[in-house]
Amino acid sequence: MRRGALTVLLGLSACATAWARPDPNQPMDDAIVHSRGTGYHFQTLTLDSTDGQRHYQIWIGKPEHPVPASGYPVLYMLDGNAALGALKPDDLRALNQGAAPVLVAVGYAGGKRIDRDGRTLDYTPGPRGSDPLTQLPSGGAEAFLDLLEQRIKPAVAQRLVVDNHQQTLWGHSYGGLLVLDALLTRPHSFQHYASASPSLWWWGPARMNAAVAGLAPRLQGQSTSLLLMRGEDEPGQPHAQPMPGVQADQPMLDLLRALQPMPGLQVQYRSFPGLNHGPMLEASLRYLLRH
Repeated sequence: MRRGALTVLLGLSACATAWARPDPNQPMDDAIVHSRGTGYHFQTLTLDSTDGQRHYQIWIGKPEHPVPASGYPVLYMLDGNAALGALKPDDLRALNQGAAPVLVAVGYAGGKRIDRDGRTLDYTPGPRGSDPLTQLPSGGAEAFLDLLEQRIKPAVAQRLVVDNHQQTLWGHSYGGLLVLDALLTRPHSFQHYASASPSLWWWGPARMNAAVAGLAPRLQGQSTSLLLMRGEDEPGQPHAQPMPGVQADQPMLDLLRALQPMPGLQVQYRSFPGLNHGPMLEASLRYLLRH
C-alpha cells in the first residue's frame, strides 16, 4: 500500500437506515469449513479466557498451496463465527492461486454467529466499565490482545509453518475498533491491520487523540500498513441516519488526517458505495482477501 493513499468513491445513497444490531440468537453458518474443493482444510482449537468466563473456538484453515520458504502468511479474523459465514468457496479457491494465507477465525464456542457479550468485553479498550450501547461489561481489550499474542498465535505456529513477518489482523465494528487499538498500543504484533467500520464513537475524540498520540514512538521505524474501510451509507453514530453529501463521519476523517503523515505507517482508505454497517462485515473481509 502506498502511504497516504485515500480512495474516495462518490455517490452516497440518500436512504436513511439505522445501525442494525446483530441478532444475538442467530446461529453461525460453518458450511465453508465442510466445503470440499476449496483448497483449504480446517482444524479447530478451543481456549478459555484467563478468568474462565469466555470460551473461544478457533478455526485454523490450512491451504493446500505448498508452504513458502518463509512460511505461510496468516490472516487473523475477529468475530470468527461470522467471518466463516461470510466466506464463499470461490474466495478460498482464488486464494490458492497465489501466496495462500493461513486463515485463523477467532470465534466463540456456543454456535452463535455473534457472541455479543464476549465481543463487547473483549473488543473494547479499557478501562473496565459498561458499554454505553448495551450496558454489558466492556474494556477487556488488553486482556484479549494478550490472549491473542501469548496463546492463540503460538498455538497456530505449533501446528503450521508461518511467516512471522506477514501477519494481518482484520475486524469489523467493535472488532474494527480492536484492530485500531492493537495498532495504536502494540503495532509490532502484526504487520498489516484491516479495520472495517470501526466503532470510533465508542472512543470519543479525546480518547482517540490520546491513543493516536502515542503511536509514533511505538512504531520505531517499523513499516506497518493499515486498511480502513467504511460503507457510504453508514451513520457516524449508532441509531443515527447517514447525512447526504457527507462521505465519512468526522471521527473517521480526523483519524485519517492524524495517521496518514505518520512515518512508517502506510494508510489506505476504501469506501463502499451503498453499504450500511451490517453488510460491511462480509464486504470488507472479501475485499481484503481479493486485494
